[in-house]
Amino acid sequence: MASGSKKVIYAAMIGNGLIAIAKFVGASITGSSAMLSEGIHSVVDTGNQGLLLYGIARSKRPADEKHPFGYASEIYFWAFIVAILIFSIGAGISMYHGVEKVLHPSAVADPMVNYVILGMAMVFEGVAWWIAYKEFATTKGKKTLFAAVRESKDPTVFTVLFEDTAAMLGLIVAFIGIWISVTFNLPVVDGIASIVIGVILAGTAVLLALETKGLLIGESAAPEIVEEITSLIAAQPAIIALNEIRTLHRGPNDVLLALSVDYVDEIPAGVVERSNTELEIAIKNRFPVVKRLFIEVQSAQHHAEEVARAAELRAAENE
Repeated sequence: MASGSKKVIYAAMIGNGLIAIAKFVGASITGSSAMLSEGIHSVVDTGNQGLLLYGIARSKRPADEKHPFGYASEIYFWAFIVAILIFSIGAGISMYHGVEKVLHPSAVADPMVNYVILGMAMVFEGVAWWIAYKEFATTKGKKTLFAAVRESKDPTVFTVLFEDTAAMLGLIVAFIGIWISVTFNLPVVDGIASIVIGVILAGTAVLLALETKGLLIGESAAPEIVEEITSLIAAQPAIIALNEIRTLHRGPNDVLLALSVDYVDEIPAGVVERSNTELEIAIKNRFPVVKRLFIEVQSAQHHAEEVARAAELRAAENE
């Protein structure tokens, strides 16, 4: 895991912890439902960053007999748990308090306290968001933000980026809700703002869940990596055909690679072994993220027959 990912998480964790305290103080003084929802939001975010750090630590454990490929994919599990917590706790409690305030409206006392706290929170959240965005931009390249998130294999950075974006939107909604509530003497708007914050959190949680679900199921390496590995294979004079190439991200920096290649029939076994070793060294030197590499030697004809047979079996099972 890149140190940049931890920097993003620590920055967000410290900021959210301080903001949560300030928001709860403000909510207790003013009785604002929107401010209370924002406090809960910050507590959930702080806990989520703790879970991401825990997931990073767990993912670094070495392989053992029970988990021979290691624990790198555990970070994907904890990122998915974070999405669930945002939805169930953050969104759920915010909506609950919002509905309570709508059904039983009460005026917001001393709104200036809320304005000051929300202003401070915007500054802290803005700094945390900028740190997360700068880290994400280092891997984004020329891709659009949406495409970069879809292709990212490191959920820690885009999770924090999504959380901080939702936090900024929530702060704006809370500020507007409190201002309208006080200015026009409409305390019900404070509750509506809390509900809107809950909807923002729910939407963020759904997006995170969808992204981390793909990583949990298993995503391939980037097309450019596969293309360059194919070129390295083609450079091996003893290999006459690449039958199949399969990649699987088990973690942000842990790729499992499986190859099926066809060698010249006349060469001795020693040449095949040496070629496999040279190929493995070349691939791992070029792409250190490839932690496990398996090479199957099989004729192109036999491989094609196996692929056809497997397709027939799948078709029969689906009938």
